[in-house]
Amino acid sequence: MESGDDWLALDKLYHVLFCFFISILVSTTVAITTTTRYPFLRRWSIWIGSLVSMSAGAAKEFGDEIGLWKSAGASTKDAIADLFGILLAYLSMLFYSSFFTSSVKKPGEEAAVSLDYYIFIKINTRDTDE
Repeated sequence: MESGDDWLALDKLYHVLFCFFISILVSTTVAITTTTRYPFLRRWSIWIGSLVSMSAGAAKEFGDEIGLWKSAGASTKDAIADLFGILLAYLSMLFYSSFFTSSVKKPGEEAAVSLDYYIFIKINTRDTDE
């Protein structure tokens, strides 16, 4: 099952990167395409991306075990590398979402507005305070 399966193999890097990018891609796609019609999907987009990526990694390991591809079989180390890639994507998406939705105040305002809303308003309106 795991004969000759090193932790520091190029295969492990592929597993980390594959799961990282699948998580980011699915999370971003869900968040962008469901903003108005299904807002609950946007709130859960990071989890949805993680689950899809985990499913893809599990399917790859299952395919390895049944001999669908040329490999030595399923590997616990590959599954851990998949989970590490998902964790990295999860943390980066949490950082990204917390960074870009942090509250900011314009001078003279009492209520805080989210950063993305403020940027949208600044771009789409003329500043007449001059």
